Amino acid sequence: MTQQPTQSPQFFLTAPSPCPYLEGQFERKVFTHLVGDKAPELNDLLTQGGFRRSQNIAYRPACETCRACVSVRILAQEFQPTKNMKRILRQNADLIGTAHDAEPSTEQYTLFRSYLDARHKKGGMSDMTVLDYAMMVEDTHVSTQVIEYRRRGPDSFITGKGEGELMAVALTDTMGDGLSMVYSFFNPELTDRSLGTFMILDHINRAISAGLPHVYLGYWVNGSRKMAYKVRFKPQEHLGPQGWERVD
Repeated sequence: MTQQPTQSPQFFLTAPSPCPYLEGQFERKVFTHLVGDKAPELNDLLTQGGFRRSQNIAYRPACETCRACVSVRILAQEFQPTKNMKRILRQNADLIGTAHDAEPSTEQYTLFRSYLDARHKKGGMSDMTVLDYAMMVEDTHVSTQVIEYRRRGPDSFITGKGEGELMAVALTDTMGDGLSMVYSFFNPELTDRSLGTFMILDHINRAISAGLPHVYLGYWVNGSRKMAYKVRFKPQEHLGPQGWERVD
């Protein structure tokens, strides 16, 4: 199942399972493997077509009775933060994000475990071990980085490196047309900082600096409170039957 396909990628369909976002619904996914030299190119094409990456798998919903999942990407170069978003940026001005190779650490896993236990105790990832976490980070054949957010130390402006407590982490893919936020987590006790929103704002700034047009946020699920935050970052585009459509 993890061998590189010799020609065109093969796609598979999962069996129905209870939807984690909408009660009473059942989800199915279509997926393929992202391995080998062609993985970055294939990941770009599939992400633009509404797929998401998890380790060396690209998947998208293929539910039989529901179309609530909508792929969302922010138009980074046109983005204008709201008054509240500017406040969040000021509130986290003492943090610095440093990009590293896709390598896990014990410190990351400790924070990840705290985040899951506080925010997703009954979720599908709740029983992930340190080995599972390592696979989530390392098992990638595309351009992936781990961005660590720490408090600024006294020499941060000189060294360009963050110091002190690890506050948040983002696992991020760099593609030809943008950044894809694969997964992110943060210290669940620091609710006043709105670290989830801060990381998205930081990725928008990173995309702007790199001249990339998009930040991919994955799926907004219409009717799910957990996913409501994704539509706050305007302008953005939603993937529909006619392709990507602008939402202001």
